[in-house]
Amino acid sequence: MLKFNGVELGLKQFPNGETLINGDEILMHMAEFNTIVWKYEDDGDLIKLMFVKSYLDDRRVRCTLTIYYMPYSRMDRIEGTSAFTLKYTAAFINQLNFESVTVIEPHSDVTLALIDRSIGKYPTIQLLEQVAAEVGFDAGQDYLFFPDAGAQKRYSKVEGYKQLVGFKARDFQTGQITSLEVVGNVERKGFTAIIVDDLCSYGGTFMLSAEKLKAIGASHIYLLVAHCENSIYKGKILESDLIDKVFTTDTILSQAGHEKIRIYEMGGL
Repeated sequence: MLKFNGVELGLKQFPNGETLINGDEILMHMAEFNTIVWKYEDDGDLIKLMFVKSYLDDRRVRCTLTIYYMPYSRMDRIEGTSAFTLKYTAAFINQLNFESVTVIEPHSDVTLALIDRSIGKYPTIQLLEQVAAEVGFDAGQDYLFFPDAGAQKRYSKVEGYKQLVGFKARDFQTGQITSLEVVGNVERKGFTAIIVDDLCSYGGTFMLSAEKLKAIGASHIYLLVAHCENSIYKGKILESDLIDKVFTTDTILSQAGHEKIRIYEMGGL
């Protein structure tokens, strides 16, 4: 999905699947300062993004880009014979030559290093206070849990909370977590924990995290993630009692579809 200056473009297709660009639709919303918001749905979005930006280039119109979720951001390094698909996607975006690129909750600093003139925005940090108030979180007694050191680094600006960190081992080829341990001291049992991370897919990492947190005394566990894939409905989080509620934004999901999911609109952040 692409929005141009806040208006979703009604991009259509010819019968053979080719994209039809409606120039009038773009021209009628053109302004002195222009921005495209890209909400990734599939790889076809890359072609649509190229067509729209090229159309603007032909008219010498300057434009910025906001990426709700950077695709392939999990493939931010090479292990064995794996393809560095984040690098390839970033190179494609760089060729489009936007004035600037804003990435919502990048998975790691690698994304920002690969994309020219890019900055990261972290709505999870902004939402944490709202979520904490909603679930009755007591900063003096309860804990934030970061599933790994990467998550802890990503949200290093968070202050005033007790923190626990997960130490996990992953099979990079399959994506499966082989083990996870909780690092940190818990002062009492019966505490509330908010798991904080950038992305939820099937939720296996968070289920394992919740099991470990329960084992050391957590009574209520909540999950706060910036990006939540539709695959959460195929995982076990929503059918389990381990995690009480999931808080996320609409960078991927559009509608909750389940009472345990709360979605915050990016436009309101």
